[in-house]
Amino acid sequence: MANRASVRLPRLPSTILVPRQASIIAPATSRRHASTVSPSSTSGSTNSQAPILSWSDYLSIRGKKRRWELATTIPMTTAAAIGGASYFGVHTPQFMGLDPLAMCILATAGVAGLGYLIGPVIGSQMWRLTHRTMLSLIEDKDREFHEHIKRNRADPSTQSTTNPVPDFYGEKIGSMKEYRQWLRDQVCISS
Repeated sequence: MANRASVRLPRLPSTILVPRQASIIAPATSRRHASTVSPSSTSGSTNSQAPILSWSDYLSIRGKKRRWELATTIPMTTAAAIGGASYFGVHTPQFMGLDPLAMCILATAGVAGLGYLIGPVIGSQMWRLTHRTMLSLIEDKDREFHEHIKRNRADPSTQSTTNPVPDFYGEKIGSMKEYRQWLRDQVCISS
């Protein structure tokens, strides 16, 4: 096992850092000083100023999206369980001679499980509807982030059921600190 102090971790590509007081989305040339602006950029149109999303802001947005998904999962599961109990309480199914009460419980649990699976999908769609203005930036950053995750994750052939690779898809990364910890974990697993 390699010494943690001597391990060199790959970094996310650097982008323009946006101050916390400013908007999350900033034009690409907003950090240039007037003395460094080329003459062609001042005389041309302003269409070349594409907004950029910093990595720390992107990771915090990912965490918020995950919370939206969790916040809709709980009520969807509860509503599905209540709906299933009220429906199957009246219409008791009989299947292969099993007790109708047992079938009611199994059917209600199945419907609640469906609510648990559908909840994050609904939460994700609600989040996308409320964040339409930044959606293209976030999707571009998502692609770049997942390519980076694929490059730096540990080899899955070394995992087993008793020793799985931690957070293989990087789903729990919500800040730069968590990202750095994820990289350390992947390096420790692969070495």
